[in-house]
Amino acid sequence: MPESQNIEWKAKWKDEYLEWICGFANAQGGKIYIGCDDYGNVVGLPNAHKLLEDIPNKIRDTMGIIVGVNLYESDDKEYIEIDVPTYPIGISCKGVYYYRSGSTRQILSGHALEAFLMRKRGVTWDNQPLPAFTMKDIDEETVKHFKQWATRKGRIDKSVLEEPKEMLLEKLHLINGSYLTNAAMLLFGKNPERWQLGSYIKIGYFETDADLLYQDEIHGSILEQIDKTVELLYLKYMKAKITYEGIQRIERYFVPEEALREALLNAICHKQYQSGIPIQISVYEDKLYIANCGCLPENWTLENLMRKHASCPYNPNIAHVFYLAGFIESWGRGIEKICSACENDGVPQPEYTINPGDIMIKFTAPEDRVVGSAVKKVTEKVTEKVTERVTEKVTEKERELLGLLLEDPGYTMLQLAEKMEISRKTVAARLKSLKEKGIIERVGSDRKGYWKILH
Repeated sequence: MPESQNIEWKAKWKDEYLEWICGFANAQGGKIYIGCDDYGNVVGLPNAHKLLEDIPNKIRDTMGIIVGVNLYESDDKEYIEIDVPTYPIGISCKGVYYYRSGSTRQILSGHALEAFLMRKRGVTWDNQPLPAFTMKDIDEETVKHFKQWATRKGRIDKSVLEEPKEMLLEKLHLINGSYLTNAAMLLFGKNPERWQLGSYIKIGYFETDADLLYQDEIHGSILEQIDKTVELLYLKYMKAKITYEGIQRIERYFVPEEALREALLNAICHKQYQSGIPIQISVYEDKLYIANCGCLPENWTLENLMRKHASCPYNPNIAHVFYLAGFIESWGRGIEKICSACENDGVPQPEYTINPGDIMIKFTAPEDRVVGSAVKKVTEKVTEKVTERVTEKVTEKERELLGLLLEDPGYTMLQLAEKMEISRKTVAARLKSLKEKGIIERVGSDRKGYWKILH
């Protein structure tokens, strides 16, 4: 049996394994077997009885916890099992906090340690008071928009929405004691980055992993970031596959809007804002990644995430406001909705990657939604078809024009001229040539019709 989240094999005892025991105690618990090779085969311990006394004492003295230490025998060879339960409080080994992740031992420090200790105490970062953030820093326009969204959804009594903003924020659980909270700052602050670095969304378009072509940043209240991000992604970063039914134009992107919106909402509600790192969206011709600093709920695995589960947001106060605004459901159906949207739209299911400090979702385009590849494929087919006629070959300039018509058959003469940086007269001549060769035909009127590629 290989090593895993809950199993570790060691041929002999070393005091440094106290750190591994600390990691198990802080995570999901687990077992360390002393006297076994890396594959779990018993190799034996010559000093097993002495270790049976020494190990419990060392664990107690360095961490102040009690674990099960058991002696076993197999084929006349003795080995020891150290059975470590998960602890409800943070455990340190000589002042250092360790955490078991997969089959590795992680040292917790900085914001990761702060988040871990708060989680163990049942405290959330978004409910922490922020004394420097006051009512004068609340953006009235964002409060107004929230009231409009909440009124339409009907999940909160209208009389509450009519209260002064001080009373409204208190009833939204955004006041702790006499102070506004981190959640209030992110949701309704005029400039959240004044108090929390990295509270924005970063978008980049990549030709390859090393070649960033252009990028944008979405700032402001996290309530306002959703629509701005979705709009920018569809208008600037992703190309739609254009088809026509009659003269009706149909645009299809490789990430359905419902799935994209839900993935963004998940990232915002589960992000560890204290990391100071923005949510990052990387867009390629045929794929899109959304990555954010965060972690799964305690004792969860990727398997738990992908099946039906209870709602367990990292920032419950933020999630509650998003729920009242109608942005999310309260039953942990976010991933289910993402997968259903992808299935209904005929695109591949998203892939999740869970790392110790971040979570990433990847959307992949099916071949028929990759606009650049589709252009190349169709123009190659068109060229091949024309080449068979020997006398009617498509020129490179005509092939470029065909690529644009495949991208959007509804492009006007002026739009084609601007994209190719040539005159309208030259565009008209190339269209006429392609039409005479039987490669394209005009469907509908000059004003409202489109060009159909015959292949």
